[in-house]
Amino acid sequence: MMTITKDTKVFDILEEYGDIADVMEVFGVKRVGKYSVRRLITRALTVERASKIHKIPLDEFIDILNKAIESKK
Repeated sequence: MMTITKDTKVFDILEEYGDIADVMEVFGVKRVGKYSVRRLITRALTVERASKIHKIPLDEFIDILNKAIESKK
């Protein structure tokens, strides 16, 4: 199980837990197509940077992502 930290790449979250994409969309982090430019960008985008871009408090964003992953067990 992956624990989400500020340094976790958005790409890794979507690859491992694609089924939590709905949770991420609530915060404005949109789904990415299989071959889209946005998908390539997520390889370098960290959770911390995504929280800043979407103006979401980092701790809140991490907490909700970790809870979403935990509920999928």
